[in-house]
Amino acid sequence: MSLFSDNIRSLRLKKKISQEKVAESLLITRGRYVKYEDGSSEAPYEILKKIAHYYHISIDLLLSVDVRKIPMDDLLKLEGNRLVLPITVDKEGESFIEVVTQKVKAGYLNGYADPEYIENLQQISLPFLGPGKHRGFPVEGDSMPPHEDGSIIVGRYVERLGEVLDGKTYILITKSDGMVYKRLNKNKKNILVLESDNNFYPPYEVKASDILEIWEYKCNIGRSDKKQAPTETESLRELIMELKRDVVKIKDSLL
Repeated sequence: MSLFSDNIRSLRLKKKISQEKVAESLLITRGRYVKYEDGSSEAPYEILKKIAHYYHISIDLLLSVDVRKIPMDDLLKLEGNRLVLPITVDKEGESFIEVVTQKVKAGYLNGYADPEYIENLQQISLPFLGPGKHRGFPVEGDSMPPHEDGSIIVGRYVERLGEVLDGKTYILITKSDGMVYKRLNKNKKNILVLESDNNFYPPYEVKASDILEIWEYKCNIGRSDKKQAPTETESLRELIMELKRDVVKIKDSLL
């Protein structure tokens, strides 16, 4: 039997319902459903979607995680069954913040929906962040000053694309580019424009279908106390002030 077969059998037994009742809900015959449960036949995508909706669980988890090992009540259920994120809480019921360090970053694309992967991430608690599901991600490169390479960006999970606000910064998990931290703008329906605060990097577009997760920026955790280099605006302001001082000196010398 496959992991999927074990999962749907386990879920059915947990709900204490018959194979016939599940088959009726899926609008298929009991004989067809039994083949999925005993592993003799693979379920097509349309049936996978129906089963996921029936049990309120993501297709990712049905296919890749042994749900018998998961406390199902501790999963965060999102609208439309798009995804089920594992969450962990402390003794007071406060949600922990899992931190995706550089060491485990490469595995996040495969593990973001796997409770066992999430459970093994380092955890911190920041009560001042307020409600919502939060997670920490590593900053890489110099595209988003003043956040430096090696610092951690903490983001709040965004459930719907419509919640994204133009001009704000977000961590995106995409199929093609992996993990990126950018300033977002909605260019057209189902397309986002990703912009870096460092003008050296040109903006580019990402389709909504390529996005796995979006996390809204909430705070930065950094270790550097390096003095911030002056921006172009600050340099220009200083130049103007210096010219003004020179003009005053010239006027004083002429008196």
